[in-house]
Amino acid sequence: MTGTTQPSLDDLRGNAHVVSLPLVTRFRGVDHREALLVEGPEGWTEFSPFLEYDDAEAATWLAAAIDFGWRPQPAPVRSSVRVNATVPAVAAADVPGVLAHFDGCRTAKVKVAERGQTLSDDVARVRAVRAAMGPEGRVRLDANGGWNVDEAEHALHALAEFDLEYLEQPCATVAELAELRERIADWDIPIAADESVRKASDPLAVARAGAADLIVVKAQPLGGVSRAMAIVADAGLPAVVSSALDTSVGLSMGLALAAALPDLPYDCGLGTASLLAADVTRAPLRPHGGTLPVGRVEVDAALLRAHAASPERREWWLARLERCFALIED
Repeated sequence: MTGTTQPSLDDLRGNAHVVSLPLVTRFRGVDHREALLVEGPEGWTEFSPFLEYDDAEAATWLAAAIDFGWRPQPAPVRSSVRVNATVPAVAAADVPGVLAHFDGCRTAKVKVAERGQTLSDDVARVRAVRAAMGPEGRVRLDANGGWNVDEAEHALHALAEFDLEYLEQPCATVAELAELRERIADWDIPIAADESVRKASDPLAVARAGAADLIVVKAQPLGGVSRAMAIVADAGLPAVVSSALDTSVGLSMGLALAAALPDLPYDCGLGTASLLAADVTRAPLRPHGGTLPVGRVEVDAALLRAHAASPERREWWLARLERCFALIED
């Protein structure tokens, strides 16, 4: 069905560009980020679920891409958004080099609980971040659900000295988050839920269970800006808007969400274009003075050609697009 608010599959396929962008440092086990970009009536939009996600989960990302490219977005209440630096699970010695890519950011999110690493690696990394950020800097941690409750409590004993802003998704399940939050109730370390919101069949379960102090929301995984805003409103918890290592096009979707939320008490995780060694626009959304501007991104045709994925990867993405589109239609 072709119209102003819903493209047909032919509309999407006929205008699809699949890119493979190199990363500055290895992240989530990859050194390139693939994405499918398409231009709709409202502007450029992005479909980039991670490669390991199944079609049912990826279809929600496609719904978000269609929403952003074909439908007007909620009105912004701010023209710029403060963002944090993101520190992958690198060696402590590499921390200053990573932070150098995030101009003026007063907050750093540090990956911990990386598979194959130890708590000593985490402590060294977080210590290096705290040293680089200084006493006034804000340091938050993201474990991506990598610990059980006992491991998380043990890790916090080792990491609490670094004056943590919050701990994101320390455990995988809502029940574990609730138990950990009860155990550390007197520690003044808030718990944030990410995967328990964006990968859950019921994104509000974590709020009803009292398992988190704040939630992390991402526009693509939650089905678009308007749906993510509704989840924040229904959860009744402070929200941090974050990204999924998007291109600048995907980041502009996240910025539209952050710009439209009535309250935005935390710096947002939308500065991740600084982790890309290349992008699809001549004005990539990298932080300057710790902020990003709100607005649509102009994609450069030459950069699309320069970073086009191989024919085999393009066909893989187009097949995925077709399967996900069928799920949306159903």
